[in-house]
Amino acid sequence: MHATATTVLNRRNRLLLVLAVLLATLTPTVPAPAGAAEPAEALGAAGASRHSPSRGAEVVGVTRVADRQTDLSVRSTALGGRTVKVRLLTPDGWNPADRRRHWPTFWLLHGCCGDYTSWTARTDVADIDSLRDVLVVMPEAGWNGWYSDWWNYGRGGDPAWETFHTVELRHLLESDWGAGRDRVVAGLSMGGQGALLYAARHPGMFKATAAYSGSAHPLLNDESVDRVMGFFAGQNNDPLRVWGDPVAQRHIWRAHDPFHLARRLTSLPVHLSCGDGTTGPLDAPGGTSALEADFNRQNHALAAELRRVGAKHLTTHFYGPGTHSWAYWERELHASLPMLLGALRVEG
Repeated sequence: MHATATTVLNRRNRLLLVLAVLLATLTPTVPAPAGAAEPAEALGAAGASRHSPSRGAEVVGVTRVADRQTDLSVRSTALGGRTVKVRLLTPDGWNPADRRRHWPTFWLLHGCCGDYTSWTARTDVADIDSLRDVLVVMPEAGWNGWYSDWWNYGRGGDPAWETFHTVELRHLLESDWGAGRDRVVAGLSMGGQGALLYAARHPGMFKATAAYSGSAHPLLNDESVDRVMGFFAGQNNDPLRVWGDPVAQRHIWRAHDPFHLARRLTSLPVHLSCGDGTTGPLDAPGGTSALEADFNRQNHALAAELRRVGAKHLTTHFYGPGTHSWAYWERELHASLPMLLGALRVEG
């Protein structure tokens, strides 16, 4: 690869076409709230503004949106003082005021062009009986945040999504909202990469991970690099802010590429699933997806690397025909739940 900062920027216009095609598939329909914002006392918590000054985040609002669905508004230092939402799908009997009870926690991450409402808006996750005994955490991660602390030309700072999730939000949830320290993580597309990254980059934080059509090896080839740079350029963003130039800042790219972190995943249960981008049984006639085809190659490469380095608990479901779409991700969520809940010692 002989890309430079200039050539990467010149790719930007042609790669935005990728984003335009994806938006129709990935942008969720946000449900209308089922109720107005409620004070945290109504949920059994100690107050709507709960914070950990040492971790730089505080809950400034609580909204009950549906049965067992509560949104937290969290002001984050890692995100430049901005307030973002986190949706909780709560277990039966959840009472955050009861400090004696901490629930197994399932982090469920959204993809690019979506948000914290995506999973509840586009799937049946809220109706899955086996999730009534765990706390499901669906955090905002930015339209194209990539579950990363952005490079920002060496300055760091806002946005620092990885720090927000793995430090600030984790501490808040475990201090004040009933989250336990047994955790698993799963996600789709960009969120699939995030699930693999968080499990690999934070040893011991998660007991298992699953990626559905995840960006599993963005450095696979020039096509894969071009595609992810196209995402980085979304919403008129400077794509070099995220991980820098794929040549000059190669070490940053490798540090965010699950393929190059495979050795850190060898002891964990890992589930990878992906279609091949051709028309599948859950697609409209003639539907295809170049993005899914690329991610399919990436996932095959990661699976081979995991086996090469001695992964002990790898499961894959490379199901052939199927595009980059929600019908498959809902199905794969169900398929992976026995493994994920087993890692939490919860009966699936």
